[in-house]
Amino acid sequence: MPWFIKTEILRVSVAEARPHLALHRDWVLGLRSQGIRLSSGYLVDSEGRPGGGGLLVLEAADYGAADALIRQDPMLLGDCVEWKLHQWVGAVGDLGVG
Repeated sequence: MPWFIKTEILRVSVAEARPHLALHRDWVLGLRSQGIRLSSGYLVDSEGRPGGGGLLVLEAADYGAADALIRQDPMLLGDCVEWKLHQWVGAVGDLGVG
């Protein structure tokens, strides 16, 4: 199955996003417990400070399935982020994401 990457940038303060971040974490853990292969995280700068946005990597049957799943993300439902979804086509190497 193909892999997809959701990129996101916060539209609100971290304080405003915090409740949605907790729901997002629970949502990801719930999907993983159902056997869906995905991983989520945030970006930090050279000093280790967050604020650069986030990435979610997931495996789905096709773009439509990935998009439908992503639209359930509490960060999107809470209008906390600007986001984009792209299919990722690996060319060299293997990340072994799981």
